[in-house]
Amino acid sequence: MSAPITTRIVWDGIALEITYRKRRWKSDFDHIEILAEDRHVLPVTETGYRSHFLPEGIVEDYGGPEDFVRTWLDHEAKNADWQRRKDAAKQMSLF
Repeated sequence: MSAPITTRIVWDGIALEITYRKRRWKSDFDHIEILAEDRHVLPVTETGYRSHFLPEGIVEDYGGPEDFVRTWLDHEAKNADWQRRKDAAKQMSLF
């Protein structure tokens, strides 16, 4: 288990804090946490927070935690459901 690495990025105008831990709890899994400023909705979470375990080494395959998160969000942002939620967030809804 290694010490956590915490970084900040901006994705699609949203400030994010990313915390990455290799081999969380001495397992073969790494751990990523994403926290959006003001708990802004993201394509991977409706609460602005996401905790995700993944097999060891995948994050490095993407170039590190920042690149992994950007790629993950970009991929999920192509989803039609995300596009609807994003558009709805721009408008006030009465329902």
